[in-house]
Amino acid sequence: MLMRIVVFVSVFMLLSFYAFQAIKNVTKQQWVYWLYILVTIAAIGNLVYQFFLADDVTREMTKPKTYAFTFVMILFVFQLFTVAFLFLEDIIRFFIGGYYKIVGETGNFYLPSRRNFLSKIALGIAAIPFGALLYGMYKGKYNFKVLKYELAFDDLPDSFDGYQITQISDIHSGSFDDKKKIEYAIDLINEQQSDALFFTGDMVNNKAEEMLPWKSVFAKLKAKDGKYSVLGNHDYGDYVDWESKAAKEANLEDLKRIQKEIGFDLLLNDSRFLQRGADKIALVGVENWGKGGFKKAGDLKKAASAITKDDFKILLSHDPSHWEQQVISDDYHYHLTLSGHTHGMQFGIEIPGWIKWSPVKWRYRYWAGIYKEMGQYINVNRGFGFLGYPGRVGIWPEITVITLKKKSLT
Repeated sequence: MLMRIVVFVSVFMLLSFYAFQAIKNVTKQQWVYWLYILVTIAAIGNLVYQFFLADDVTREMTKPKTYAFTFVMILFVFQLFTVAFLFLEDIIRFFIGGYYKIVGETGNFYLPSRRNFLSKIALGIAAIPFGALLYGMYKGKYNFKVLKYELAFDDLPDSFDGYQITQISDIHSGSFDDKKKIEYAIDLINEQQSDALFFTGDMVNNKAEEMLPWKSVFAKLKAKDGKYSVLGNHDYGDYVDWESKAAKEANLEDLKRIQKEIGFDLLLNDSRFLQRGADKIALVGVENWGKGGFKKAGDLKKAASAITKDDFKILLSHDPSHWEQQVISDDYHYHLTLSGHTHGMQFGIEIPGWIKWSPVKWRYRYWAGIYKEMGQYINVNRGFGFLGYPGRVGIWPEITVITLKKKSLT
């Protein structure tokens, strides 16, 4: 760990010096030089302090650590974009110098000075991701969006034609820092007046206690036919060093109790029925099941043991890789699966009808929005909260509203 930090800091300072050359080439104002130097030293100094000198040195990423790491990474991105342009120019300058050395009249190695306009271009382009990441921290992380879909099914029970559900996912309450913004989002959810509300996991980052300051806020969530939830990978406390196995187990029990106090019916490899007159919909909820080293506590067979193949089924499963690897090939036909987990990486570009892109697509085939395979749908919610990078750029926090419709047979 220490060696990796030393290497990173060394590379960071080298890039900082390189980027400084571009700033120096563009302006002669010395206060700009000193501002850049002070910001760079302060950012890297705070990072070292938070990870090695502060009292709380555990595997858990606390808010001060998160912000310290994030500010350094934003500067790092700015430097990389700047250096990429300057390095290309330096290669050209080197070859020009070599040309003068070989064929020039004096035989001297002559290195041309940097061109001012290239430094301006480098800084201008580098400022785009730099500004976007800062905006994502300031505004983007609470830029809640209500996304509405209408899905039609041949075998939807008649009484559920027009039935509306709301899904939220990945609350990550340990990252919140603005109560008014969260209260606004809760009001926005309630304004949808959905028949049922589903939460698909990751209520906290690591510990149940993270939810305590927000319990009364989320308890205000309303839905006519109830609020239902499942666990996500972060809810189990697997990413914290516990003093004992018993302490870890107690943490999970505390989280289950908190969910109950908020009003969620937590489904742990279990099922329920939503009833409308003589018609019903089966609601199935599994514990977390994920590929690539994530916990595989989900048991689809056990969860569906009290339902039949003929039931119309909605499945709550935190990780969309479960749908890809087990659900769509199961003997039972799961009409609609609701997942989250990916966050859309909290970074990407989305222009409805034109483009939907994020680097997370290289990790997850189904990473945001509605997908259909073998006659079965999945919605991958982009997440309510944020984790790691304390912001969002282009992939905004999501409240999903889905209306179920009976497909016309004519």
